[in-house]
Amino acid sequence: MRTQRAAFKDGIRCGDDHGARAADRLADRPDLRAPIAPGPSHPTGRSAAAVRVRRLISQVAGFDTTVLILGESGTGKEGVARELHRLSSRADGPFVPVNCAAIPAELMESELFGHERGAFSGALSLRRGRFELAEGGTLFLDEVSEMSPQLQAKLLRVLQERSFERVGSGELRSADVRIIAATNRDLDAEVANGRFRGDLYFRLHVFPIQLAPLRERVEDLPLLIDSLNEILGLKGHGTVTFTSAALASLANYGWPGNVRELENLLERLAIVAPGAHLEAADLPERFCLERQHAAAGAGPLVQPVPAPLPAEGVALRDLVQRFEDDLIGQAMARADGVIAEAARLLGIGRTTLVEKLRRREQASV
Repeated sequence: MRTQRAAFKDGIRCGDDHGARAADRLADRPDLRAPIAPGPSHPTGRSAAAVRVRRLISQVAGFDTTVLILGESGTGKEGVARELHRLSSRADGPFVPVNCAAIPAELMESELFGHERGAFSGALSLRRGRFELAEGGTLFLDEVSEMSPQLQAKLLRVLQERSFERVGSGELRSADVRIIAATNRDLDAEVANGRFRGDLYFRLHVFPIQLAPLRERVEDLPLLIDSLNEILGLKGHGTVTFTSAALASLANYGWPGNVRELENLLERLAIVAPGAHLEAADLPERFCLERQHAAAGAGPLVQPVPAPLPAEGVALRDLVQRFEDDLIGQAMARADGVIAEAARLLGIGRTTLVEKLRRREQASV
């Protein structure tokens, strides 16, 4: 089977040249095509962002240092946490994940620290908490920013004293665990707004690892697709491959759901078209800019006439961003703030425009 790395090198354009530029980065860098050196295998990819994260993992994995993983939803924070555990001296111990956003606040203390029989109504038997279950291993606190203020205080005490008490017990128990926490929120802003304790933040923020969103490392798409296809195959699903035009179309997409969204797309396509080699036209509409233009009645894509390059060069990323912001502003003004109409004028999907507006608002704060 031809890998997606080979297809992506062709760099066929779909909508604009973003995917082709990513393909050029892959084609012009032999080191991006060479085998990955032994060491961390997550995150998948050979982009500068992926290489940087793997380097940080290698540097800190062997220590019991507390790690804080930062990144948008779907960027692979738990995968990084598992890789840190796998490469640590605690690899033979348990890896215990806790989704702090999924557990009701009134149950969270018992979930983390356990409880004695009769500690509260309904506590019919002794229950070990996640700290005990992670003894000798790693405790991964996902979405740690969603903890209530009361639980933040208790977690701070455990980090300081390395001990805890079950609910309903006065006996101190040692906490021989390595703590890895993660969040998709801006914790500096959460602290400034009083929603997260500053002292806990500094206890967790010993060794931060920032994960890049997929839209900032689209050159990793071929390797990610190959890797996810392998996982689908192990699950008994079919797999799909893409033409270079389809890959360039995927590179143009904003990926608000990041790698998780890519995984979901591949699984869906593998179910409806197992074994297919897909063209850009086979992709769902939101993933192809040209189809969005056609659906919006915007006509063919307009290719901008390039201006002469100044002798001193340009900051291309900033220039493109200003150009995009200006056009979005004009479209929103002409549409009287109606996002669907502005999206039609720009020839993009409504969800794509909403995501761009959200990023503009965050950048202006």
